Amino acid sequence: MADRRTAVIAGATGVAGRNLLAHLEAQPGWEVIAVSRRAPDISGSYRHISVDLMDPVSCAAKLGGEAGAVLGVTHVFHMAYVNLDTWDDLIAPNLTLLTNLMDALEPASPNLAHVHLIEGTKWYGCHLGPFPVPAKEDDPRPDGPVFYHAQQDFLEARQACKAWGWSAARPHGICGFALGNPLNLDNVLAVYASVLKALGQPLRHPGSWENAQALYQVSDSGLLSRAIEWMATTPACANHAFNITNGDLFRWPDLWPRIAGWFGMDYEPPKPGQAAISLQDLMMDKAGLWAGLVAEYGLQDIPFDQFVSWAYGDYAFANTWDIASSVEKANRFGFGETMDTGDMFLDHFQTMRDAKVIP
Repeated sequence: MADRRTAVIAGATGVAGRNLLAHLEAQPGWEVIAVSRRAPDISGSYRHISVDLMDPVSCAAKLGGEAGAVLGVTHVFHMAYVNLDTWDDLIAPNLTLLTNLMDALEPASPNLAHVHLIEGTKWYGCHLGPFPVPAKEDDPRPDGPVFYHAQQDFLEARQACKAWGWSAARPHGICGFALGNPLNLDNVLAVYASVLKALGQPLRHPGSWENAQALYQVSDSGLLSRAIEWMATTPACANHAFNITNGDLFRWPDLWPRIAGWFGMDYEPPKPGQAAISLQDLMMDKAGLWAGLVAEYGLQDIPFDQFVSWAYGDYAFANTWDIASSVEKANRFGFGETMDTGDMFLDHFQTMRDAKVIP
């Protein structure tokens, strides 16, 4: 493969894709093509191609055939995602995204070297109930619907006897700055805290007492981007999956006092027996309050219902079991970066404040 690498990032406006785009743009030796329906909100020398990955005709026209040959793609990073209401519903459309992308790009990319797939801890069934922790990459697959299994099975079958390799990252709770992507724990925490402060209320754990006692983990989008580049350019990583998290485990009550301190508000610890609150219900009538904060602090006028997915917030605080992955395999293969999650959240909140999206 030539020294110059050409990457296609499919789903370049999501929290993972946007931050990978920014990361590769800053690295020498990469040409980057951002594939998404709307243009990413970051500057750079990358090319943007507007493609509906659910439409095979659009994919073929813009990424396949002569168009694909001109692009000269060497690396594909599949970060696109369709969000639907049930776990079963996620399987077919998310497999379609990947299938259409590969059907268009692979035949038109003779120098293809690597395809990367973003997965997650749902691989182990964390969304279905308690699972063995810390999760390891070779753990048995759980019973129940997991669209990552279908995607990886497709990619493994497609790669058989080919010159290119694949890899997969399994993060959890990806956090990073990305406007227009409400499935982001940064947005949930920052807006939740800002609303409670505006109401003169202390910061409270929105989950149940059992949720407050469970271990949790997240993945910084910058750390994840560096890990993904490492996987895609390290020959030993070919045809492997890796858990990628910040490397620390925490319980939410250990972080809330730091978050409350940053926002300048009081903190009320969870109490034994407390039930979870519904963030969807709590925030149902808060659009007007948020509009007042936007006017008072001169914030970017992002529609309240597009800024945060409160359903995602309710999901993030629903587990009553530990969610923990082992990063030993990544460490053994050569990626040993870790991060303090409390520091990460405060850094991300400052980025959001500097960008005028939170007060």
